[in-house]
Amino acid sequence: MASTYSPLGIELMATGENAGTWGTKTNTNLSLFEQLTGGYSAKSIAGGVQNTDLTIVDGNTTGTGQFRMIEFTGTITGKQNVRIPLDIETFYFLRNSTSGAHEVEFEYISGSGTSVTFSATDKGDKVVFATANDGTNPDIKEISLSSPPGGSNTQIQFNNSGAFGGSANLTWDGSNVQIAAQGDLRLADADSSHYVALQAPATVASNVTLTLPNNDGDADQALITDGSGNLSFSTISGGAAWQAVVTSASKAAVAGEGYFLNTTSNAITLTLPGSAAIGDFVSFVDYAGTFDTNNLTIARNGHKIQGATADLVVSTERAANTLVYVDATQGWLLQTK
Repeated sequence: MASTYSPLGIELMATGENAGTWGTKTNTNLSLFEQLTGGYSAKSIAGGVQNTDLTIVDGNTTGTGQFRMIEFTGTITGKQNVRIPLDIETFYFLRNSTSGAHEVEFEYISGSGTSVTFSATDKGDKVVFATANDGTNPDIKEISLSSPPGGSNTQIQFNNSGAFGGSANLTWDGSNVQIAAQGDLRLADADSSHYVALQAPATVASNVTLTLPNNDGDADQALITDGSGNLSFSTISGGAAWQAVVTSASKAAVAGEGYFLNTTSNAITLTLPGSAAIGDFVSFVDYAGTFDTNNLTIARNGHKIQGATADLVVSTERAANTLVYVDATQGWLLQTK
């Protein structure tokens, strides 16, 4: 009976077969087995859109698909399809070292089974398993290494490594990442020439957690804390938003605004906001120095002014002031008198 061969090319010798050459063939098998379990090959797939078929050579180590590790090389100018025979059942370590922004797909030579693809920009590594699970449409699957060994409580620690340097230890306990010894978290710019860093102070009295807001806020807002580490965006008042000069006989005031009031031709009534909260303010200035001739009346609009249920009449030339709302008892108070 003649020898047969495994899908990966190992010679399966029959009893009594190959007299006088058994030792040579066995040594070839052992070399092939070593190549299949730990061998490395650089395979050029340079060129435009094409199929590159990896081969299995029975009883020989010359097949291009008979290596554990295969590195794809060369300049590619179109999509590459790297294909293996339908009956191969093994796993490969693959590296895409090609130049050129095009996909490299690793697949069986025919059929509609699944394949594994390096994207046009993926110049990395993959571990793939050729299942040979179907004689016509077998699948190739990528092996995920994303889950850390040892379960969720595994701690991964880098001590004094070149990647993290010095005494800054990066640890992961399954829930949190910690950079010890006051190491800082550095976010590099596009070319990694400069960075923005976050660092804890030299001494912290107790643990502090700052929880970021769930949105990006509005223009000109600032991050504030509620005193318990919860951050939110808030508009920070930097004084009154001053409006254009007012000459009309009446003006409805808005909290946070300031008004230049020109009473040269007529008196003006400035009506305070109907709804007010503590800290709301309204500012005013005698624009032309004519409040003594044509008075300014500040209408209370349902709230008290200086604790009184009466409108405020301003008749002092060049008067300027700010009313701040405090509560229902005192209402609007003048900052200065």
